[in-house]
Amino acid sequence: MGSRRVVVTGLGIISCLGCEVSVVWRRLIDGHCGISSLTGKEYEQIPCRIAGQIHRSTTEKGEDSAINLEKYVSLTEQRNLSLPTVYALVAAEKALNDAGWKPQSENDSLRTGVAVGQGMVDLEEIVTTGTLLRDKGYRKVNPFFVPKILINMTAGHISMKYGLNGPNHAVSTACVSGLHSVGDAFRFIKNDFADVMVAGGVDATINPLAMAGFAKIRALSTRFNTRPHEASRPFDTLRDGFVMSEGCGLMVLEEFDHAMQRGAPIYAEVLGYGMAAEANHITAPREDGYGSYHSMRLALQEAKTDPTSVSYINAHATSTPLGDAAEIKAIRRLFGSHSKELFISSTKGATGHLLGAAGSLEAIFSILALHTGTIPPTINLENPDSEFEGLNLVPKVKTKFSESSDPRIALSNSLGFGGTTASICFSSVS
Repeated sequence: MGSRRVVVTGLGIISCLGCEVSVVWRRLIDGHCGISSLTGKEYEQIPCRIAGQIHRSTTEKGEDSAINLEKYVSLTEQRNLSLPTVYALVAAEKALNDAGWKPQSENDSLRTGVAVGQGMVDLEEIVTTGTLLRDKGYRKVNPFFVPKILINMTAGHISMKYGLNGPNHAVSTACVSGLHSVGDAFRFIKNDFADVMVAGGVDATINPLAMAGFAKIRALSTRFNTRPHEASRPFDTLRDGFVMSEGCGLMVLEEFDHAMQRGAPIYAEVLGYGMAAEANHITAPREDGYGSYHSMRLALQEAKTDPTSVSYINAHATSTPLGDAAEIKAIRRLFGSHSKELFISSTKGATGHLLGAAGSLEAIFSILALHTGTIPPTINLENPDSEFEGLNLVPKVKTKFSESSDPRIALSNSLGFGGTTASICFSSVS
């Protein structure tokens, strides 16, 4: 295992809470929620009619509430790209600008790579193209159809736009795609395959087919269709499923000396990464949180960090009865009596579940928590389940790290269909 240090130097977000990092962070810690109602007849028969939607704008105004995609990607380009790729191109531009990084030489380009994961292909594109072929024939099939549904094309387009010739990597591990991508990028730098990586995840699957599919397996919340802001409620007794969301979270990871030499901003350091399989069920985790336990254990092992040094965990907790409970069991098993000293929160109450982008967006929130000293709340947590008694789940209101936490250390967890799990360990940098 390599020994090079890896830090985070740039952040980019596209989400239902906003599309500027500072705006999203402020709204998150202030307890705002980005989930809204789905409109249109196509959703009327689907039991879940709410989602975390990205709001579009056609003006040049700021991106507090909506984004003008044409400002970043022309209409012609948008017609030839999948929506996830468009979102990722925007987030990549924001992250690279934030990091102040642009390759200046061939070596710079060869040492800069991309690792961007995606949980699902663009189902809307498949439905539209299939209908055109059936109703109007072969001549109506878009020649960009296949490139638009390839998972790796998002990473490819980012590399082509910025001339990044280093590792080009695309992970598709359901809802762990984003965190696996960040962890893999961390390892690429640590083991000297790259100096800089653009890393994270993206998904854009809010459409009738995807909503119907997840509703059929009873994964989605249906109790709060008329009160969307209350629907995603991790750890709460009334939780009844996750809320679908869309967006992208990308970060720039960089070798420590490389970042220091160019005076780059440093948000946090990546200390360790762990992953494991539950080997249990296609959708349900093991009740004891087996995969999460080992992912966290391995992340801390690589970080050379004792569990008692961890102050905060950004939980995967999606607001499902079984998943939230299993993750907490894993935390109790690993941290023992220290579990009561931890701050544990799930930011999905505010953002919903971004599928393949969830892990990287929540990793960014963990990084910002360390960087600012503020821990985001678990909104909508009115009545925690009795099995979570004695834990600080940061209900409804943000809190602060203890002054004795130096450096501040956090874990960010992800779980996905197929039993895949991951955890990543970050530290503040003084």
